[in-house]
Amino acid sequence: MNSSKRTNPRRTLVFLVRDDEILLGQKNKHHDKAFGVGKWNGFGGKLNLGESIEQAAIRECREECGVTPKQLTKVAVLDFAPSYNLFVHAFICDQWDGEVLETVEMRPKWFNREVLPWNDMWADDIFWLPAVLNGDKVKAKFLFEHNQDKDGTKHNPIRRAEIDIVDELE
Repeated sequence: MNSSKRTNPRRTLVFLVRDDEILLGQKNKHHDKAFGVGKWNGFGGKLNLGESIEQAAIRECREECGVTPKQLTKVAVLDFAPSYNLFVHAFICDQWDGEVLETVEMRPKWFNREVLPWNDMWADDIFWLPAVLNGDKVKAKFLFEHNQDKDGTKHNPIRRAEIDIVDELE
């Protein structure tokens, strides 16, 4: 089997929120998982064998920033194929156990929701993240300009974005 192919494209993404702030994490440059190094993002990743989306979201959040979400609200389903072969389930969390801390993988930082570091985030975030922070649910599909950006560290503009505000997410 080709190790560069992802066998399960489903991923999780959790944004911790409090008052008018959102916690983002920056992937550490020295971490062995290079995908998205230097970008600010929520916390998440791939599912382990037998895990549900929610179980993976909780585990990844605990591993990447030290907190255990108590309640997850699914806010977006994002399709990045074929550019990144990822299908992401995004959640907002406003209740958790533990203290936010830096890990070997991520450096967390609180940002005011109105002043996010868009230039250092994924190009798609500005299309959907403001909507979910305002309480909407989003289904979106993104096609990036370059499919060769396998580690997610290059400037890769959006070629096409399809964004729908929906009442329910499966």
